[in-house]
Amino acid sequence: MSARPYRSVLYIPGSKERALEKVMGLAADAIIFDLEDAVAPEEKPAARALLARVLTDWDFGNRARIVRINGFDTEWGRADANAMDEAIARGAKIDAILIPKVNRAADLDAVAEAVPGADLWAMMETAAGMLNAAEIAAHPRLKGMVMGTNDLAKELGSRFRPDRLALQAGLGLCLLAARAHSRVIVDGVFNAFKDEAGLKAECEQGRDMGFDGKTLIHPAQLAIANAAFAPSQAELELARRQIDAFFAAKAAGQGVAVVDGKIVENLHIVTAEVLIAKAEAIAAMAD
Repeated sequence: MSARPYRSVLYIPGSKERALEKVMGLAADAIIFDLEDAVAPEEKPAARALLARVLTDWDFGNRARIVRINGFDTEWGRADANAMDEAIARGAKIDAILIPKVNRAADLDAVAEAVPGADLWAMMETAAGMLNAAEIAAHPRLKGMVMGTNDLAKELGSRFRPDRLALQAGLGLCLLAARAHSRVIVDGVFNAFKDEAGLKAECEQGRDMGFDGKTLIHPAQLAIANAAFAPSQAELELARRQIDAFFAAKAAGQGVAVVDGKIVENLHIVTAEVLIAKAEAIAAMAD
């Protein structure tokens, strides 16, 4: 799992300079600069040029910079990739290229060749993508996966439910694939950006499943996502007590410890150390 936090991953239209300027002051762990769904067809060439300039000239701090290009099956995709590759050559800080509607691992190859200087991320939003999640996650250039739950629900023909029952199979398959290959994976968006209780519940569901964070469509969602996907003080205190107890038991020649009436083994220590490292990385983001 990545040491860099991805609690909040905010979509920003690549065509709106004002929005791109505002995001520099927002508490997002990562930004998806979108050239696909958020940009109208007639605006795509101008958005591509604007984004290449912005990512070269502007400072977005510690935030991860991810550019979602159009698919290579469209008239804009290759031009997007070429423009980002040229921007990287000029010094643009682009951490990853996000590829829409990835159905199989081979869908990543052409983008990998076109943009050798950035990691690749995959939008997981089709039925084929769910069924091929393991081979997609195994691609050597892939570093992250983003759930596209709106498109997936549309393709499945499923209805909205607060528990996301219809999406659970796809979410689980992608999560298993990401963890098997040590990829970052972030949950899909919550559309009702004024529904704070609903967002909180869905963030907590995704967190408890194992996602690293959540994609967001509005700055008002940042605080809830950041809180939900950050370790709580109680969790950190327990993690430290588990570590102390385990190594005290080990020094005494015992293989396990007991904390709060529960067995603590080496696997619990690994989890505790990951939790503490995540909290430290989040603190470093704020510096």
